[in-house]
Amino acid sequence: MRHKSARCLVTGGFGFIGSHVVERLLEDGHEVVVVDNLSTGRCENLAEVQNKSQLEVHEVDINDAKRLLECFAGVDWVFHLAALADIVPSILRPVDYHQSNVDGTVNVLEAARAAEVKRFLYAASSSCYGIPDVYPTPETAAIRPQYPYALTKYIAEEYVLHWGQVYDLPVVSLRLFNVFGPRSRTSGTYGAVFGVFLAQKLAGEPFTVVGDGTQTRDFTFVTDVVDAFVTAAQSNVRQEIINVGSGSSYSINRLVKMLEGQVTYIPKRPGEPDSTHADISKIGKLLNWAPRTTLETGVQCMLENIDCWREAPVWTPDRIQDATKEWFQHLAKPDPHSSQTK
Repeated sequence: MRHKSARCLVTGGFGFIGSHVVERLLEDGHEVVVVDNLSTGRCENLAEVQNKSQLEVHEVDINDAKRLLECFAGVDWVFHLAALADIVPSILRPVDYHQSNVDGTVNVLEAARAAEVKRFLYAASSSCYGIPDVYPTPETAAIRPQYPYALTKYIAEEYVLHWGQVYDLPVVSLRLFNVFGPRSRTSGTYGAVFGVFLAQKLAGEPFTVVGDGTQTRDFTFVTDVVDAFVTAAQSNVRQEIINVGSGSSYSINRLVKMLEGQVTYIPKRPGEPDSTHADISKIGKLLNWAPRTTLETGVQCMLENIDCWREAPVWTPDRIQDATKEWFQHLAKPDPHSSQTK
């Protein structure tokens, strides 16, 4: 069904997921306003649509409240994806993460409220569940953030829901599970598994598999995530938290077998769950949404776009050990049964 054209604002529109959202909205005939400070987003992510007349770009930081407000004129739908990501940098720079992910979100909410937007979609993180008790994990699971990134994304979600409650802003929070696809970040920060593995494959280096590789992840392809955002925007659903996942969970050993290459194993890390697996029954009921892309199809697409990772850092076990030392230092908990524990 064709929906009426809307004026949409995408924060973080030059980022991995944001750029795919922008392309989909333009394809659907909407006007799109991109707000991005380009601290992690890349201009080339929107190279194919940069000349479209329906696209308007503002290089603005979401913590610049005055300039941000000016971008919201006439906006109907807001897709808030701007955030600082990754675990280790959040441990090293927790205040920066709070300013970007929490204070920045409040600024976006206030601009949206002033503009009287019709829909507000927030990109939340499934990392808020920490190490869950239940798999597949429902939206009602306990909240146990293990590091500042997860905490700031969750606190921002609470602000989003509170603005919905107090100011009647029509909000939906989408908790995303292990999103992958072309354009996923290739920054100098050690992070998402696909970026690490694809750069290693290009360099002829072995895949660095954490632990024994039997841990599983709910790998969700980016176009499915985009479809969830657009479906939520087109709906009348409001004041809800909704998981967005693939409906399955796949082992890292299975992934590296599909990518084809040698493997080297590195130490298991504290604060990481053995599994992520979304219960997606709620989004099916509320939005009649279901994922369409299998892991096999998604991995094939990644391999077809592998040149995107040619400039990405190549992580060796020694480099990973150095990059994650703060992770182990701050997140490792002493064994209460050890004789060394006082």
